[in-house]
Amino acid sequence: MRRRFTLLAATVTLAACSVGPQYKRPDLDVPASYRAQEAAPSAKSLADLAWWDVYQDKVLRQLLQTALQRNWDVQIAAARVAEARAQVGVARLGQLPQADVGFSALRGRIFQGGSYVSGALFGAQAQVSYELDLWRRLASLSEAARADLLATEYARDSVRVGLVSDVATAYFDLLALDQQLRITQRTVATRERFLELTQSKFRQGASSGLDVSRAQASLALVRASLPDFQRQIEQKENQLRILLGQNPAPIAREPVDVQSVPAPPEVPAGLPSALLERRPDLRQAESALVGATAQVRATKAALFPSIALTSSFGAQSAQLSDLFSGPAKVWSFGLSLLQPLLDANRNGYQVDAAQAREQQALLRYEQAVQQAFGEVSDALAARRGFGEFLRAQEEQVQALREVSQRVLKRHEKGYSSYFEVVDADRDLFNAELQLVQAHRNTQVSVVQLYKALGGGWDSRVSDAATDGRHDAMGG
Repeated sequence: MRRRFTLLAATVTLAACSVGPQYKRPDLDVPASYRAQEAAPSAKSLADLAWWDVYQDKVLRQLLQTALQRNWDVQIAAARVAEARAQVGVARLGQLPQADVGFSALRGRIFQGGSYVSGALFGAQAQVSYELDLWRRLASLSEAARADLLATEYARDSVRVGLVSDVATAYFDLLALDQQLRITQRTVATRERFLELTQSKFRQGASSGLDVSRAQASLALVRASLPDFQRQIEQKENQLRILLGQNPAPIAREPVDVQSVPAPPEVPAGLPSALLERRPDLRQAESALVGATAQVRATKAALFPSIALTSSFGAQSAQLSDLFSGPAKVWSFGLSLLQPLLDANRNGYQVDAAQAREQQALLRYEQAVQQAFGEVSDALAARRGFGEFLRAQEEQVQALREVSQRVLKRHEKGYSSYFEVVDADRDLFNAELQLVQAHRNTQVSVVQLYKALGGGWDSRVSDAATDGRHDAMGG
């Protein structure tokens, strides 16, 4: 009894052992604050807000909601999650006892009593086997499968983050193009009136033919921009529709200036250390590292002997009706020990390969972390730079409007030449287009910052996101 108890205790102790490395998050060079971060670091972050709190425009909210529900990439990512979840179930079943049931029916001839006798033999057997996971090989494989599941879930969330950013950027692009088209149409109307005025002066002898030609050329130049803006608008609408998982079609919207879109709340970027937990792509890279570490343990455990317990019970009979009532019963119980000898070198190489894959996963994780810090810093710098450019551009447009009005009045009184009028009008037109682009860049810089911080992966729809919404999908 003492020997048996000692053997049982040793077996239990061995079963709790595992070989290979245990995962520990690597030491990362995490800065105390982001570069270009103007405010002092705080725990609050823009990424903590849901997308419906960041984007207040009703049309944009509806577009985002539809995209998160119907986008093809999101659906593919969700299918990959389902596949990984099934693989976790397969790995878990490997840790449980395996049961098999079989039935056989044979007919043949045997030599008995000096002659051949023909007959049938029926059999039924149930077998149960269980591998003692002494070195936690099966447990490590199950852990690797769970890590793969988490990685696919984080990959799905990364797709959502990118989708929210793409839809918001495309929407602001569309609003900017709409506004630039309206500015161009207004400029065309202004230059048509000025051409009529110039032609009238030419007929009266108060203007030269050169002035008329310059007015015609100036009008034609602006008119040529109309079809290009219309082309860009149509292509941007098609892009948005594809992101929504729909066929190309117009996007119903009101004529809103891009600067009139409600601004998101002023929330700081947050702490760089929190980025490791917030960004799904970083969590995905870390889960891949966890899975690679578990695979190293499982591969190392394959170098050690595996022990399996097997038992079976069955019956045999020459008559099918007597199969379960006849006297011929068959049973067995055994223990098998398998030590890999012939494949020892191959298993050793597999360990080396698994360790190399773990090293690759570690390097990819560290690289992803540094890239994430860089993306946040770039987004903060863009937000600050575009904001400063926007203020300067607004001042320029205001000044050019005053110049254009004064030059036009001076020209009507004969104090300024027509060339001054054309130059002032051209400068104002270009500055107004650049101002719209500056407003667009300012809006998109917030989109990029929100994405870089890992915001927007939550696909739930709040009441705030649906209150007062209208059909933005008509066309």
